[in-house]
Amino acid sequence: MPYSHHSHSGQFCAHAQDTLEGVVKTAIEKNMQVFALTEHMPREKQDMYPEEIAAGYSEEKLFDIFSDYYIEALRLQRKYASELNILIGTEIDWIRPSSKNFIENLFTTFQLQLFVGSVHHVHGIPIDFTAELFQEARQTSGGSDEGLFEDYFDLQHDMLEALKPPIVGHFDLIRLKSDDPDLSFVEMQGVWRKIRRNLAFIASYGGTLELNSAALRKGLEEPYPNAEISKEFLALGGQFTLSDDSHGIDHVGSYYRDLLRFAGKVGITQITFFEKGSATQDCQLPEVTAKTTPLSQLQSHPFFASCRAT
Repeated sequence: MPYSHHSHSGQFCAHAQDTLEGVVKTAIEKNMQVFALTEHMPREKQDMYPEEIAAGYSEEKLFDIFSDYYIEALRLQRKYASELNILIGTEIDWIRPSSKNFIENLFTTFQLQLFVGSVHHVHGIPIDFTAELFQEARQTSGGSDEGLFEDYFDLQHDMLEALKPPIVGHFDLIRLKSDDPDLSFVEMQGVWRKIRRNLAFIASYGGTLELNSAALRKGLEEPYPNAEISKEFLALGGQFTLSDDSHGIDHVGSYYRDLLRFAGKVGITQITFFEKGSATQDCQLPEVTAKTTPLSQLQSHPFFASCRAT
């Protein structure tokens, strides 16, 4: 029953490690039930990361990489069908309104089963890559973390309205490189108002927030989203899923024991997961079924005894 809905590999992501098949085999070895493959979508040239620029990538190269990923994902899905429920998807990057054209083209070209809706850039600047780039984005927002947070959640709202992603990726990623990544958003009235607006919209269309263990892996005290956001979404009737946001075999299922402890602490009692099958009434994806598992059932599963903890 363990699962992850967000993953990457070094084969198709320049800042990850290991082959996609190696990541899949690790998920099988750890007895995962569902594992979503969600390599990054192609992006415009102006939005490439430093390592992609250094490698001389073009927009066409990024699209070719994604095409190769899709072919390999189909092969792995067939090869390991009896051992793992593999979903083929992508993590979309919403950067500006023109991102929608790239995303729609992607969905037309490839038959994807799932997508994670994420924001990694504000003002066209990556906010989770380096402290220097985060500071550049912050200066563009007026020089304060609070101003950048507001701009981030406004951009996220644009993405939510345009795409209604079934899974919203690392909802509060913006805090990663901030002066205090374990801060309280509630104390920032303008920021908190935008957070509540976004959460209410996600709940209104039946979207799911991922509990993302990558924040714990990177040294933060709480996963994405943090406790106050998780409690707010729970009060709205929102649903949560699990993601390791793995960037290689060492990350598969990492910090999942901590993730479940966090879920219980904030009052989450049900975890949503997706698997291949006819869509349920409350799921917008035509090839997958949304189901739920009691948190207590997950906590008793032997998988979690083998997961890396802090």
